[in-house]
Amino acid sequence: MPNRNYTDLIAWQKAMNLAESVYKTTKTLPREEQYGLTSQMRRAAVSIPSNIAEGEGAEPARALSLPSAARSVGC
Repeated sequence: MPNRNYTDLIAWQKAMNLAESVYKTTKTLPREEQYGLTSQMRRAAVSIPSNIAEGEGAEPARALSLPSAARSVGC
C-alpha cells in the first residue's frame, strides 16, 4: 500500500478550505463578537481538519469508530 498522508485526503483539503472561509467570514463580524461567536466559529472550523489528521494517524480499528466521530461533532 502506498504511503499516505492526511494532506492527501479530499476531506482534509475541503475542511481546510472551510476553515479558511470561516476565518475570512468572521473578520466581517462586529468587533463585540470577537471573543464570543467569532472565537467559537474559528475553533469549530479548525477542529474539523485537526480531527481528520488525528484520525488518519490512528489505528485502523479506532479510525472507523463511529462513536468517537460522533463525539467530535457534539452528538
